[in-house]
Amino acid sequence: MNSELMDRVKKSPLPTHVALIMDGNGRWARARGLPRTEGHRQGALAAERIVRFVGQERLFPYLTLFAFSTENWSRPPEEVSLLFDLLEGFVREKGRELVESGVRLRVLGDIRALPKGLQKVIEEYEAKTEGNLGLTLAVALNFGGRWAVLQGVRRAMALAERRLLTPEDLHEEDFRKLLPTWDIPDPDLIVRTGGEQRLSNFFLWESAYAELYFTPTLWPDFTEQGLLAALADFQGRRRNFGRVTP
Repeated sequence: MNSELMDRVKKSPLPTHVALIMDGNGRWARARGLPRTEGHRQGALAAERIVRFVGQERLFPYLTLFAFSTENWSRPPEEVSLLFDLLEGFVREKGRELVESGVRLRVLGDIRALPKGLQKVIEEYEAKTEGNLGLTLAVALNFGGRWAVLQGVRRAMALAERRLLTPEDLHEEDFRKLLPTWDIPDPDLIVRTGGEQRLSNFFLWESAYAELYFTPTLWPDFTEQGLLAALADFQGRRRNFGRVTP
């Protein structure tokens, strides 16, 4: 790792929340003549490295990993099953480390459709890490941007039916509190690996003023150095949030 880049990044303002779209596992495996499942295994190891690096270096307090979208159910059943096994194994094997290192686990998405074993371990470690004050690790699992907005609309309608909310009273900040992401700040930086340049139904509401960074690096090859490069690029941008600045 480039220590000079690390020093430079740490001397400039860092984002509060970075979200990662981890793309390219399948292409990584295909390029090596390996099954897609091996790409996902290597991708899980890359995720572990990045989470540990961010937590140990205290680079920013919120990290989100886009692990499984609402559209990923269309993949072959055996691939979906392996992904869930990897996620369950990751939480079970690293849960104690999350607890001891002060990481708070937060899972975004509709977990009711997930395998029971995965649901159980998610609930267990969300509870065990709830009071942790270090890095908040949010994992977007069975999550989609449109699904999230729809959840907010449904909650607003339920409040309106109980006469606790009127259309005139519903403002942006009020609506944001009804979203599944209500307790984490909007991402400052969204990094997508794998060369594609789109959000793929990720944080649609939350990304309104996020900086976007795309890299051709396939996710299993994404390293701490790659994250530092994304942070350095972020630090070189001017964020106006719609305002005119001198």
